[in-house]
Amino acid sequence: MLDERKASILRAVVEEYIQTAQPVGSGHIASAPGVQVSSATVRNEMAALESDGFLAQPHTSAGRIPTEKGYRYFVDALTRPSLDRTASQQVRAFFDQAHGEIEQMLADTTRLLTGLTDYAAVVIGPAHEAAAVRSVQLVSLAPRVALFVAVLGNGAIEKRTIDLGEAVEEDVLAAASAALSEHVIGGPLAATIALASAPDPAVEAVLGAVRTAVATAAGDDTDQVFVNGASRMAASFEAVETVRSVLTILEQQLVVVSLLRDVVDRGLDVAIGSETGMQPLADCALVVAPYTVDGEQVGTVGVLGPTRMNYPQALAAVAVVGQRLGNRLSEG
Repeated sequence: MLDERKASILRAVVEEYIQTAQPVGSGHIASAPGVQVSSATVRNEMAALESDGFLAQPHTSAGRIPTEKGYRYFVDALTRPSLDRTASQQVRAFFDQAHGEIEQMLADTTRLLTGLTDYAAVVIGPAHEAAAVRSVQLVSLAPRVALFVAVLGNGAIEKRTIDLGEAVEEDVLAAASAALSEHVIGGPLAATIALASAPDPAVEAVLGAVRTAVATAAGDDTDQVFVNGASRMAASFEAVETVRSVLTILEQQLVVVSLLRDVVDRGLDVAIGSETGMQPLADCALVVAPYTVDGEQVGTVGVLGPTRMNYPQALAAVAVVGQRLGNRLSEG
């Protein structure tokens, strides 16, 4: 733990460096809010903070910059941040108007987060296999083709084109829809679709085609990952190699999912530098928050930025957007 004066000086250095991206000198910090001591005292305290690993001096004659340890202390000392009124109104307006299919909503949510933070935003969508079915329907597209539509409890809509093999009358499709509703609604789609059956051979043939289509697609069920703002993220770094490494990671869906889940599983809401567990992200910080639907954690939202990111703003934005997204999906 740092004493109050060292903590206030470290906080002032971090805040100044976040704003300017330039090494911070003692003269500037001496007059910062909450410090109010002489430049000589600040120099001594900054030297002590450097010795303890909270600050670093990139050049002999330069000021100091925060280290990973310094950022971690700064983040851990933050009180619960909140969005300003303008940003809060923006989030409220977005979710008041958010309708339609979940995929579009999640993609739009990444754009919202990027707009709020100016960093790369990531949203991992809910897994479909365990979500309860809210409604199910078969719609005729052609005499031998039907569309199977299931609305899931996590807000997702599952669609499958069904090859019926032969022409099917509307009343047969209606009977098949009724049989599906009776057995499937309230349970997970893949686990309950096999239970639907009917004594009528024509209806049973339709149900068999639906079961085949759903079972075939179940093996392809992968995490939905939506990313936005990668170009803004790239603008935060001067080193071309760093930019290339970060963009490469953001393009790899499985890596992104593993990264966010690992941070959440470790009970963190911020991972700084080496805490991400990925060397290419040594100069990055990740802020994450899980979101829940009907009390169950189903996905994650996050922003990826430089280690000198505006942590209070990022934490507030991710927390509020995650909560509002979960509430919106719970409403259906």
